[in-house]
Amino acid sequence: MQAKVPAGLPPVVWLDEQMVAVDKPSGLLSVPGRGAEHADCVSARVQAVWADAAIVHRLDMGTSGVLVLGRGAQAQRALSRAFEQRQTDKVYEAVVSGLLADDAGEIDWPLICDWPNRPRQKIDPVLGKPSLTRWEVLARDPVHGTTRLRLKPVTGRSHQLRVHLMALGHPILGDELYAPPEVVAQAPRLLLHACTLSLPHPVSGVRVCLQAPVPF
Repeated sequence: MQAKVPAGLPPVVWLDEQMVAVDKPSGLLSVPGRGAEHADCVSARVQAVWADAAIVHRLDMGTSGVLVLGRGAQAQRALSRAFEQRQTDKVYEAVVSGLLADDAGEIDWPLICDWPNRPRQKIDPVLGKPSLTRWEVLARDPVHGTTRLRLKPVTGRSHQLRVHLMALGHPILGDELYAPPEVVAQAPRLLLHACTLSLPHPVSGVRVCLQAPVPF
């Protein structure tokens, strides 16, 4: 189940001649999917205002938070290179099922596409690509049996945070791909939000910190 997606341009958190960053709502695609029914997306809404903008990274449809688009080919190449060379620092917040015993830790399990069940990903110690997630407990809720986490993905594999937390035994609330039905039912959306993204500006090289408030 997805929360209703607000219409119009998502809130803008950064705008200049080289890039635009928005606070993507949960339930909205980053780029178009297959078929006319999946044409609505962040890139289309932003390009309706700034025609030279193009996506340089993605967030899952259910994930909300900071999403960056480059304006013009030069800026798009520079931003794409920053992501490829891991010059970006990303911080997410999530609410997961269960009470984690430790206050912080790392998840270092290789990931690969679960091809017969795509778009699902899976852990594969032999064929998987190295995938590292650092986590820290922000709060525990014994009444509801949940934990709020700060997450820092060192690598950027598809569904990395969702698979790592599921495999840890603490799936994210509202995760229709990786959580059991009773955990999906605990939230009206996937409780995963990209709250901070730090990266070099595509022209000046000065480090920019983009932020979007956590909506849950």
